[in-house]
Amino acid sequence: MPVEIALTVNGVPVRAVVEPRQSLADFLREDLALTGTHLGCEHGACGACTVLVDGAAVRSCLVFAVQADGGEVVTVEGLAQGGALSPLQRAFRAHHALQCGFCTPGFLVAATALLAENPDPTADEVRAALSGQIFRCTGYVGIVEAVLAAAKAERA
Repeated sequence: MPVEIALTVNGVPVRAVVEPRQSLADFLREDLALTGTHLGCEHGACGACTVLVDGAAVRSCLVFAVQADGGEVVTVEGLAQGGALSPLQRAFRAHHALQCGFCTPGFLVAATALLAENPDPTADEVRAALSGQIFRCTGYVGIVEAVLAAAKAERA
């Protein structure tokens, strides 16, 4: 039986009727057309579907949309500030921290959560925080450098 939910997505209040078993990822992608949240493994292992729910990074493929009822969800589309890339997004571009871009939204969202909790992380802390994100196109060096650069820019 469908359930009505109310939540905030990227700062916009949303009301919708969803099936109780619909994943948050499918709700965001199919119902709200926020396709920046990517589905890779659909088992929570790859991290491509990472979004923020009430400030915490979660795998949206493992969360039901009804579990976000009353909460605040931020997707990669919500990271831009006033239509401009966030400092973290700019750092990813400057440090070539992406290749095909499929995993990039998950990395950006997970790194956003890290920097909100720890605005001055070490390289090891960045690696640990992003260890659940899978990136297959190249190494993680550019990603770690981008997160550290964004942290430094935010502190300046």
